[in-house]
Amino acid sequence: MDEIIERLDLSDKANANMRALSGGMKRRVLVAQALVHKPPVIILDEPTAGVDVELRQTLWDFIKQLNQDGHTIVLTTHYLEEAETLCHRVAMLKEGKIVALDSTKNLIGKMIAGKSVRLRLVPDRLPPTLQPLQINHHDGIAELRIENYAQVEFILSSLRAADIQILEMHLQQPDLEDVFVSIMRKSGNQSK
Repeated sequence: MDEIIERLDLSDKANANMRALSGGMKRRVLVAQALVHKPPVIILDEPTAGVDVELRQTLWDFIKQLNQDGHTIVLTTHYLEEAETLCHRVAMLKEGKIVALDSTKNLIGKMIAGKSVRLRLVPDRLPPTLQPLQINHHDGIAELRIENYAQVEFILSSLRAADIQILEMHLQQPDLEDVFVSIMRKSGNQSK
């Protein structure tokens, strides 16, 4: 138990009254209490809700370490960045029903529609070979939809052939939030 208290940075609060602790400290104590009996499965319900960035990072590191130590962690969260960072598998619920269940990697990998390349070019124009890929152009940045990463070389070679320089380039990849929005839209359409 001393190791858990130390890893959660609770040593100086070990004898404090729970009511006197901040919200973040109370979260740490609740996690420590859950670990007293060294359970093989740990259920954490919104472990970082309402905590500051520093504590969130501490808890994330601690949760990762618990998992590496052999504990199975069941985590409920509304923070999709948290789920993407901590979870190997994700279940998404809508109206109490599971609408998606897969590895985080597979869920994100299925989001072909979320991949794009954003470019700031000189001169600010696309060669005709790339115009069919353009999905947006705003404030001097052209956004091109790609279906796979091999298309990036095609884009680069087309720009070189047209003697167009790249000032900025950003590869936009989907994240768990993009997946969530897409799945919720699809599941909403199916239920009607």
